[in-house]
Amino acid sequence: MAPTIGLVVKPDAAARQHADALEQWLQAKGCAVVRVASDASPLSDARPGQNPPPKDLAFVVVLGGDGTFLSAVRWLGDHQVPLLGIKFGELGFLAEAGEEQINSAVEMVLNNQYSTRPRMRLEVEVWQDQNRVAGETVLNDVVINKGALARLALIKTFVNDRYLTDYRADGLIVATPTGSTAYSLSAGGPIMHPHVPGILITPICPFTLTNRPMIVPDTAQIKIQLTEKSADIMLTFDGQVGLPIDEHHVITVRKAASPVQLITLPGRSFFDVLRTKLKWGGSRP
Repeated sequence: MAPTIGLVVKPDAAARQHADALEQWLQAKGCAVVRVASDASPLSDARPGQNPPPKDLAFVVVLGGDGTFLSAVRWLGDHQVPLLGIKFGELGFLAEAGEEQINSAVEMVLNNQYSTRPRMRLEVEVWQDQNRVAGETVLNDVVINKGALARLALIKTFVNDRYLTDYRADGLIVATPTGSTAYSLSAGGPIMHPHVPGILITPICPFTLTNRPMIVPDTAQIKIQLTEKSADIMLTFDGQVGLPIDEHHVITVRKAASPVQLITLPGRSFFDVLRTKLKWGGSRP
């Protein structure tokens, strides 16, 4: 029986044009194609395209940048369907191939010439007066961020119910190893190899210079709460969706039960991606 292939497409003319051609090419090979747009949806609507992924989905091809990839991850939820990223964005740390390699990359996957690598996700819950008011699972990060006119946030942080510190900063990022090359990297956090079993806590522009990024074990539970009356503070999930929070909300973050399965093609490594995306120089052996 012919496989069913998902296409998640960036709302961009070039991406749509390539998606049209790829869809025709796949259908000519007898594949069924399910195609969705990557527009981010509100918290109440978990996935792009509004419809859940079909149960017989073999793999998903993502045509876009990292934002499109994160949207595809939200669409799949806990379904362990492999994802192949095709870069149409700027950085594309999650992409496995460029737009000029679409057909050859998909052909390799169809021929089972690939492997999958699990990437850890974080389960995030928001509580207010003992009531769970929101919950999301993220691949990159969950971020507390203040608005342009808000004063510094004071963020009380616990690890495994033990007090860590109060971060006085513009915000706080809790990231996976995959998310270490996203917003956390811009905020001065370290790059973590995706196989390192840890969770990264990175303050954004901390008032105290001794508040440095730190890595805790992936078995840890992190609890965060604003400790002062605050306004114009947002909690965002993978940069896709968010909600305003104040001192009455408690946020818990822990390793999610289900990872994301990323497709890896032969001949590529995480270090190759770093050199290319970060434009690192130097001689090669």
